[in-house]
Amino acid sequence: MRNTFIYHNIEKINLLNAFLNLSDKNKTINILVSNLDNKDNVMPRDYITYDIIAGIGCINKLISNKDSLNNLKDFHDENKDWLFGYISYDLKNELEELNSNNYGGFISDNLTFFIPEFVMLFKNNTLEVKSYKNKEECDALVSSFNYTEQLLFNETVNLKERDTKKSYLNKIYSIKEHIQRGDIYEMNYCQEFYSDNAVINPKTIFSELNQNTKSPFASFSKFSDKYILSASPERFLRKSFSKILSQPIKGTMKRGESLNEDELLKAKLKNSVKDSTENIMITDLVRNDLSVNAKRGSVKVEDLCQVYTFDRIHQMITTISSCIDDETHFCDVLKATFPMGSMTGAPKINSMKLIDFFEEFRRGIFSGSIGYITPETDFDFNVVIRTILYDEQNKYLSIGVGGAITTNSIPIEEYKECIIKVKPIFDILNFKLND
Repeated sequence: MRNTFIYHNIEKINLLNAFLNLSDKNKTINILVSNLDNKDNVMPRDYITYDIIAGIGCINKLISNKDSLNNLKDFHDENKDWLFGYISYDLKNELEELNSNNYGGFISDNLTFFIPEFVMLFKNNTLEVKSYKNKEECDALVSSFNYTEQLLFNETVNLKERDTKKSYLNKIYSIKEHIQRGDIYEMNYCQEFYSDNAVINPKTIFSELNQNTKSPFASFSKFSDKYILSASPERFLRKSFSKILSQPIKGTMKRGESLNEDELLKAKLKNSVKDSTENIMITDLVRNDLSVNAKRGSVKVEDLCQVYTFDRIHQMITTISSCIDDETHFCDVLKATFPMGSMTGAPKINSMKLIDFFEEFRRGIFSGSIGYITPETDFDFNVVIRTILYDEQNKYLSIGVGGAITTNSIPIEEYKECIIKVKPIFDILNFKLND
């Protein structure tokens, strides 16, 4: 059993800087940041367990590309310890008869989880350290924290488009033809912006991205020479005892330059028939996914199409919950719900087939999930969007962005929405997209 030690009166921004600085000395680290102390954010506080939760260092690791969820089940059952890691979108190929044949510049495994040397749980200026180390060793680690603030990124990363604007617009028309034929109702189409010669400081980029976006499911992950720098606003799935919670996002609107404009844009999103339709379609899909393992009558829509405000954007979010029996394993819940409907479409399998046909890149970790699992089998996972994937050794940097396409979609408006979503990342990389 891990030892637990408590440290008081620590400032959040200082601790985050310290954790990021620890990435210089650790090959494996995962830092999850909630950012719900932002005054504009009115999402229920109870939905976030910690201000920061981090796994630092690696005692043991699971890397899997076959029978991955069963391997995760066995790995957790054998160790009954904290696990941190990611699930790649490509896990879909194990769950269904699907393939991923597109080019992928950022190579990842279908599933990677590690048992950390230190588990760091931070809330209300109090740090809880869980470790097999003794108090003197943990005291020494906390005393050695380097709180030095990360510098701003001043270089420019020149990005290329995997889709040209023209090809993107043409594909939206083609996808709508599939919708009109009844092949699908909705599909999440994504494009990639990338660089194959990028040199960045990942911890600096993440620090600036996190400060600028203040997303509730942000994360900094390092796996040897590969980094995942995420400003995700979206939760995929959370398990707390027997309760399962999903919060899909469909509907995005930029912030206004004045308070009046901001309220008008927020109201525009709230009253958008197109966005509500997208959201409700995915809500139905999530309800069906959760019902596979839910107790009879326990699947509930707690909040439908609620609009929440973040630093750069407004988002339409629905909250769906269910309850499971004690004998239901958490991996069975993941199997029934992954990939998340907000990143596929409906029906899910047909949408994923068309995604692989139309998209020009292999998603990999993008639109997968990052999170943690507790010894008691509770978990919390985000959706990997608004994210930079960076391979330091190969200098490859990838940014995926997309949106839901329905019969009401206007191609140029879909393109503009993508740019709104990805603009905070472009700004940090000092990249300007030419129309």
